[in-house]
Amino acid sequence: MELIEHLSMGFGVAFTFQNLIYCFVGCLLGTLIGVLPGVGPVATIAMLLPATYALPPWPR
Repeated sequence: MELIEHLSMGFGVAFTFQNLIYCFVGCLLGTLIGVLPGVGPVATIAMLLPATYALPPWPR
């Protein structure tokens, strides 16, 4: 039963409002930059990676 407890705790953290907003913004920015001609996935990740340095390692 410990597995179910840990799984439910993980889903509880993943589906917080803050984490869902981060997922939505990341998908939106990735899509908007990804549709630019000549910009591939590697360049998109390189451009968006510095935005993650200011984020805390766990949600608050």
